[in-house]
Amino acid sequence: MGLPFEHVEGRIAFLKAELKITDAQAPQWNTFADTLRSNAKAYQAMHEQMAKGGMPSAWPDRLAAQQKVLATRLDAVKALEAAAKPLYAALTDEQKRVADQLFASPMGMM
Repeated sequence: MGLPFEHVEGRIAFLKAELKITDAQAPQWNTFADTLRSNAKAYQAMHEQMAKGGMPSAWPDRLAAQQKVLATRLDAVKALEAAAKPLYAALTDEQKRVADQLFASPMGMM
């Protein structure tokens, strides 16, 4: 799968095509896609910071680093949920079925 921030534009294009987003659904979709992009940037920044500094050797410092990773992930999930709800409400029943399948996989959990 790779890292969550890799190939985000390709993943967004894939999801849009699979969901068959219509012009009428574009505003909700664009908000959702922008959230995916924003989350990807946050993950990339966190990854780069960790790659530069490495994991701390002291246990309390490692716990603090893990907490930062989890906080970033929680913020991303909250933002994704806020963008997903209006999009999901705008989908047809068939699109909802597809979304339920797509977002149950790791690809959908960007």
